[in-house]
Amino acid sequence: MTEAVQARAFWVTGPQRGEIRSEALPPLPADWVRVKTRFSGISRGTESLVLRGEVPPSEYARMRAPFQAGDFPAPVKYGYISVGEVTAGLEALRGRLVYCLYPHQDVYQVPAAAVVPLPAGLPAGRAVLAANLETAINGLWDAAPRVGDRIAVIGAGTLGCLVAWLAARVPGCAVELIDTNPRRARIAPALGVDFRTPDTATADADLVIHASGSPPGLVTALGVAAFEATVLELSWFGAKPVSLPLGEAFHQRRLRLVSSQVGTVATAQRGRWDHRRRLELALSLLAQPASAQLDALVTDECAFEALPDVQARLATAPGETLTQRVRYG
Repeated sequence: MTEAVQARAFWVTGPQRGEIRSEALPPLPADWVRVKTRFSGISRGTESLVLRGEVPPSEYARMRAPFQAGDFPAPVKYGYISVGEVTAGLEALRGRLVYCLYPHQDVYQVPAAAVVPLPAGLPAGRAVLAANLETAINGLWDAAPRVGDRIAVIGAGTLGCLVAWLAARVPGCAVELIDTNPRRARIAPALGVDFRTPDTATADADLVIHASGSPPGLVTALGVAAFEATVLELSWFGAKPVSLPLGEAFHQRRLRLVSSQVGTVATAQRGRWDHRRRLELALSLLAQPASAQLDALVTDECAFEALPDVQARLATAPGETLTQRVRYG
């Protein structure tokens, strides 16, 4: 009899609490693969909301990750950024490095169709940026920047930085990355954009993209928008209420406040693109030589065993962390 494969996974067990639990994997079904994880990444904004128990009950079903175990608020095994090596299963994938929307777990089994092989030239450690880059791609599709636009991106977290990096590659666009933390200015040169704090930001932006996850950041976004500009909201606030000054110049300037969310492919692309093609695009962009500058967004790395403490810290006092990478084995 084949010995059962043992796995370890991070579980949220209650508000601000998590632990690593062991489990036995069942026999590998046909057309499935077993993946030994090299790296996972923490989607800081969403996973912090999950750890704090701030997912609204109305969103329990929509917020489920593809391979989530358990139910909100807890106990729940949650996450969707995993990079590893296929060690068993479909012959064509054995030995390949792959990306999968799987929680933090050291070895796991999924249908072969659920993994996407990394393109040549993409380091496994950089691939943890793919989830946020996919969100940034979807956001730019929703925002539809035009050649020559003045674009303001509010929030210099990982998502905001990736949105700014993409937007700066639209010909003629001038991009400002805006954040309350002046120390984030050091990342702007690698992205090819200018950096401003809210009090020094340039007014009259043609397009404003908000990704700070903070209600005051959205107020700033409305304040820097030009007449008839679009303000695209990429942040997700969970159960947190947001108060906005819609009684001031919002109507006079005829602003458009538009939501964007990665769970659905942007409207303009939906007839031709699916989630897998969009993820493959994100991975291919990360494999390009020019994307090496994005390694600067991976500011912290920890061992898998440290995840309970690291998740608790990021949910309460993230400090200067942009992308937190988790190392296995």
